[in-house]
Amino acid sequence: MSKRSINGADFTAMVLAGAEKLQQHAEHVNSLNVFPVPDGDTGTNMNLTMTAGANELKKNNTASVGQCAGVLSKGLLMGARGNSGVILSQLFRGLGRYAAQYDELNTQQFAAALQTGVDTAYKAVVKPVEGTILTVAKEAARHAVYFARRTTDVTELMTEVLAKAKEALANTPELLPVLKQVGVVDSGGQGLVYIYEGFYEYLTSGSTSVPSAVQGQVPASAAVQAPVLAKPVNPPSSVQSSAQSQLHTEDIEFLYDMEFFINRQLGGTGAKFDEEKFRKALSVNGDSIIVISDDETIKVHVHSKTPGDVLNLALLYGEITQIHILNMREQHRDLLTAGMDIAPMPELFAEIPKEHSTVQAPAVPPADDLAPYGFIAVSSGDGISEIFKSLGVDVVLAGGQTMNPSTEDFVNAISSISAKHVYLLPNNSNIVLAAQQAKELLEGEREVTVIPSKSIPQGIAAAFAFQEEDAVESNTESMLGAISQVKSGQVTNAVRDTVIEELEIKSGQYIGISNSKIVAASDDLLAASQALLDTMLENGDEIVTILTGSEADAGITESLGSWLEETYPQVEVEVHEGGQPLYYYLFSVEP
Repeated sequence: MSKRSINGADFTAMVLAGAEKLQQHAEHVNSLNVFPVPDGDTGTNMNLTMTAGANELKKNNTASVGQCAGVLSKGLLMGARGNSGVILSQLFRGLGRYAAQYDELNTQQFAAALQTGVDTAYKAVVKPVEGTILTVAKEAARHAVYFARRTTDVTELMTEVLAKAKEALANTPELLPVLKQVGVVDSGGQGLVYIYEGFYEYLTSGSTSVPSAVQGQVPASAAVQAPVLAKPVNPPSSVQSSAQSQLHTEDIEFLYDMEFFINRQLGGTGAKFDEEKFRKALSVNGDSIIVISDDETIKVHVHSKTPGDVLNLALLYGEITQIHILNMREQHRDLLTAGMDIAPMPELFAEIPKEHSTVQAPAVPPADDLAPYGFIAVSSGDGISEIFKSLGVDVVLAGGQTMNPSTEDFVNAISSISAKHVYLLPNNSNIVLAAQQAKELLEGEREVTVIPSKSIPQGIAAAFAFQEEDAVESNTESMLGAISQVKSGQVTNAVRDTVIEELEIKSGQYIGISNSKIVAASDDLLAASQALLDTMLENGDEIVTILTGSEADAGITESLGSWLEETYPQVEVEVHEGGQPLYYYLFSVEP
């Protein structure tokens, strides 16, 4: 379908098609993610970023391509998360700046807009790395500028842009050794190619679905059709593993992924903001640095060894808001085990569909007279829920690996409790941020403390440590101390073959996990459980609690208890029916 220019309606349709294409393939992009860290969330970050921009454009599109590009730029910037999402937002921020003066874009103007986007993205990244989304965008834009002088048809130009982007994507392993090592192309670059495919599909067919006749079509000027996946330089061994599993968790040097905004209108020391100086300070112990500033706000993304130093530096220039910090080593371990805590970090400002979670509200409506304390805990089994209720928990939220409660669930639960001060026990590392966000939303209305329990055993230990007659500060200190003393373990099944720190794991085997690290694997459930407990128990440990899952075997549980009594006679063993899914056993070891 020949087009001499694109207007606001065309641009909106192109963006929606690109967002749809990326959403369809987000999991594939996740599977390629090995740079800058193997956290497997590039597709998720790009998808949610693009969705935020597309949603904004749906609400505020006009006939002017310049106005639409500006709306998209704002939506992407506010919804951007993760390194890849921020770079994507910068590509379209630059495009929007160039397009702002136009109601329609011809071929040369569209090409110039793409190039301005690349220039903006490269400027935003402190240490640009070739072989990434930046390279794919750069090569595609450079070719666009060249070819735009040879055609007046935007559709033909976009065909060339897509072909060049695919060609550049196929070459990313030659520029980035880690990609060549694992045998994949760059994940962010692949995400951008999917977006460009959406652009191409709309321009060629006028819809967001590609007819089979045009799938895989490339221009005559392209030397080769670029593959989506690069051929592995070193074919994997008989153990089939994901791209992420072929890298070591400990190789993640700058392990804290940080995103936040600085409100320059509030707080601060009055220090003059020097962006170049700020970037250099962040780079001392960090990389993947992106700083975007205007007169009111500074948006920061950095991977750092020292998150405290980063926040102290930021406080010089204003109040910090929307703080998100993720331990990427922990995320990598979780990704490899699949049964452990793994979820994308909540995106900044964008609307994310919330997963349903059931609030088990108290039978009696809240009384007028406030109790001194209230408790909310997240549970993943009927037996565990009963344990929490017996410890005085007012509201139990159903949750776990596949059904994390939302922020709204916590807010509703807090509102249902008639208490002066409410404690939240999230009991899962994926749920802590939602609990903290609920607390922030109710700031000034309710007194809420989040005890950052990352496992069911930690939550139970915290509830045990609580004393009704103690002050808030004393109880908080006691509960934080209690969760720090608990060692948590889980036994579940491996979902794929992999090798982790020389431990070979086969799909379907029983695996023992201690503090998010796989330490045992066996074809035998009892053997895996014993090996796990051997790594958890140390001199001085006195209590072992076993929570049996919904699929636990009574005979194996009895044998496990007998083995503990014989092997560790000094240890007191308690067995409770937890009823949790996925995990045959949850273990708690306390001194």
